[in-house]
Formats: sequence, C-alpha cells, structure tokens
Amino acid sequence: MMLNNIIEIVAEHWPDLLEGLGLTLLMALISMSFGTFFGTILAFLKVYSNKVVRAVVTGYIEIIRGTPMLVQIFILYFALPVYGIKLSAFTAAVIGFILNSAAYQAEYTRGAIQSIEKNQMTAARSLGMTKNQAILSIILPQTIKNAIPAWTNEFIYLLKYTSLAYIVGAEELMEKAKVIASRNFLFFEVYVVVAVIYLIIVLLLTWALRKIEQKLDIPGFETVR
Repeated sequence: MMLNNIIEIVAEHWPDLLEGLGLTLLMALISMSFGTFFGTILAFLKVYSNKVVRAVVTGYIEIIRGTPMLVQIFILYFALPVYGIKLSAFTAAVIGFILNSAAYQAEYTRGAIQSIEKNQMTAARSLGMTKNQAILSIILPQTIKNAIPAWTNEFIYLLKYTSLAYIVGAEELMEKAKVIASRNFLFFEVYVVVAVIYLIIVLLLTWALRKIEQKLDIPGFETVR
C-alpha cells in the first residue's frame, strides 16, 4: 500500500517535485559559488592582512558560525523589512546561505593555506615577487587543490541545508513536498520520496566532485607541510 502511494505521488506530482528540485539546486549552486569566492578572500585576509583586518574577519566568522543559520535567515527575511529592506524568500535564503558558507569556507581555506610550507612565500619574495604576486601565482593554486575535499563536503552540506528555505516560503523541494503532503495527507510517503531525491542527488554530486578532484590531482605531488 505504501509503495503504491509512493509510486502514485511520483507519477502525479513529478513536475512540482522537479521544479522544487531545480530551485534547490540553483540555491545551492549560487550559494556555493559566492560562498567559495568570499570565503577564499576572507581566508587570505585572515592569514596575510594586518591585525585590524584579521580581527574584523575573525569577528565575522565567529558571529556567523556561533549563531544558527535559521536565525540568520529569519533576520534577513522578517527583521530587515522593519528597516525598509524587504527581500524575497529566495533572496533572503540565498544571502543567508552565502554568509554562512563564506564563514565556514574561510576556515577550511585558511587551513589549506597554512598547510603550505611558509618558506615558499619567502622564496618567492626573494625572487623579486611582490606579496600579492606570490599569493596569486604560488599560494592560491596550491590552496585550491588542498581545499577541494573540504569544499566538496561544504557543497553537500549546503545542498541539504537549502531545505531550511521552505520555512520562509521559498518554493524549493521541501516547500513543494509540504504542499503535496498537505493535499494528500500522505506525509510519510511524500517525505520518503523527498529523502530519496536528496540521497540520489548527494550521491551523484559526491561522485562528480571526486572525479573533478582526481582530474586536478598531480601525479607524484604531495602537499608539503
């Protein structure tokens, strides 16, 4: 009986589920892209900038990591309109995901930077490179390679965390599932379908990212620590 209900749900509501999945993937992709970009900048600022900038970056990271993501999204969606800033559910959720991902990725990337032998920067400077040139030409490429495993995990976590967006009304996969379940009163079956969809996407994403990591691997290269 339950299996029949699951098949019926998929057959009848697959367009809605597919639409919700598309929005979920879009949110995850945007959030991961900008989170990686800003996180990388924050990481290099924390490692190579002056004390004041490091303190500001550290403060941001600790505030974001020390507060629940849901609270951050609620502030963006429910609190900002009081001050005349009104964001759509999609925009508020994505900004919340970006801010959160950037903070965590800053720490992942900082670890990747610090895993690189410090003498490489010294050697680059002794060859006449400026600090920025050394970072862009020598440190950054190695950092990206070292950070890929952590970024892979972050993308998977972020994909699952997008389910929080339904709480503010973003029409992603969980929101679609909630509507379908409330219409059919088949909550268990609907959420089983959603769980299977997430599982399939995560497994495919994990496989794809591992392939990318293997493509970027340099034979015989080991990170110098």
